[in-house]
Amino acid sequence: MNATTGGPGRGVDRAWQRAVAKYRRPHHGHSIWQVVNTVGPYIGLWFLMVFSLEISYWITLALALPAAGFLIRSFIISHDCGHGAFFRSRRANTIMGTITALFAFTPYEQWRHEHAVHHASGGDLDNRGIGDIWTMTVEEYANAPLRRRIRYRIHRSPWVMFTIGAFLQFMILQRFPRRPMTAREKKSIYVTDGLIVVVSTGMCLLIGWQAFLKIQIPVMMLASTLGVWLFYVQHQFEGVHWSRHEEWEFATGAVEGSSFYKLPRALQWITGSIGYHHIHHLSPKIPNYYLEKCYRENPMFQKVRSITLRSSLKSLTFRLWDEELQKLVGYRGVADYRRRHGLVPGAAPAPTT
Repeated sequence: MNATTGGPGRGVDRAWQRAVAKYRRPHHGHSIWQVVNTVGPYIGLWFLMVFSLEISYWITLALALPAAGFLIRSFIISHDCGHGAFFRSRRANTIMGTITALFAFTPYEQWRHEHAVHHASGGDLDNRGIGDIWTMTVEEYANAPLRRRIRYRIHRSPWVMFTIGAFLQFMILQRFPRRPMTAREKKSIYVTDGLIVVVSTGMCLLIGWQAFLKIQIPVMMLASTLGVWLFYVQHQFEGVHWSRHEEWEFATGAVEGSSFYKLPRALQWITGSIGYHHIHHLSPKIPNYYLEKCYRENPMFQKVRSITLRSSLKSLTFRLWDEELQKLVGYRGVADYRRRHGLVPGAAPAPTT
């Protein structure tokens, strides 16, 4: 398990509710400064890339990496606004959230809704499908028709998920409603699409369409790849805990269903401390700049297994959830499942104990 006995994820003790209370009120000075030190550098790097085109496109591509980092950090601001954690005013959160989401070509209200559903059902196997990474159980995969299995394999391939799949998600798929949605969500998509057209047209007229694409595409490709990886590893890691709804409990799903991604200081800063994901899921009202403080001042949140850049790479091998073994496995887990249940010709079911 991700949390040890006595941590906030297990038992009836609700001390965690008292522990997080003092971190949930945003500090407007901190929030405004974060906008300045995030949005400012992103815009500055973007226009520096414009001037670099006249020198060397290799310089432009080199600048795309830090620009993508600041784009991710700006999306963290939008993310906090969506939780009502960045400003005390809902209107201020909506305005800033919409602007910073637009940088990533993301409809703020639609994304905010899906992400709220994700938080409300984290670690709940019976409530998958909205705002999360598509994950099947071993049993579901073993009994799925061939067409669905092929589609799933394509979707879960790291060569697809973290490259063209991530890019298409932000650039194309978010342009259209893809499930039953509220009028507010649909409006968010259409308004965002309109703003993208206006801003992109303006930039093309200002610097030329070729220059615009030479800058925007590599920045978006890098940012979408890194962003999807962060989201993926926060819930697909060794030791993650998921359960059926009748056994599911919010605090357990938050702490044991979310990782503590211990990143180097520079990466922690650029990702808005989102590595403290177990605390964030427990209390999404905490602004990103208070997550580390909450962690350091409350030993209960330190009683978790951390994952590092190196150990997180194991997550690339995970494909399915094995309910019987209570862990994520690769596709070999399907053969193991079939052997355990005597579904392999000539094999007897494994004895039960």
